[in-house]
Amino acid sequence: MRSIRLPFLLISATLILITPLIAMQFSSEVDWGLLDFILAGILLYGTAFTINAILNKVQGRTKQILAIGISLLILLLIWAELAVGVFGTPFAGS
Repeated sequence: MRSIRLPFLLISATLILITPLIAMQFSSEVDWGLLDFILAGILLYGTAFTINAILNKVQGRTKQILAIGISLLILLLIWAELAVGVFGTPFAGS
């Protein structure tokens, strides 16, 4: 199980990262630059490695689910802040 977990997480992150690239081919609404892809890649692959570490190191299914949920929440909050500036921090460029 452990041998296929990390590749599955990395493939999932890659598929999520490819989605805007494909959307850019069909719509002018999606306009990502190189920096957007780099930051999204750092966030997605960092989260994938974090989830893998949680699954390898944290004992107990409940604790694993809680820790993974927190890491996904952090990912979504950072993504939302970078995308639309939900909190209005300088982090989002506002």
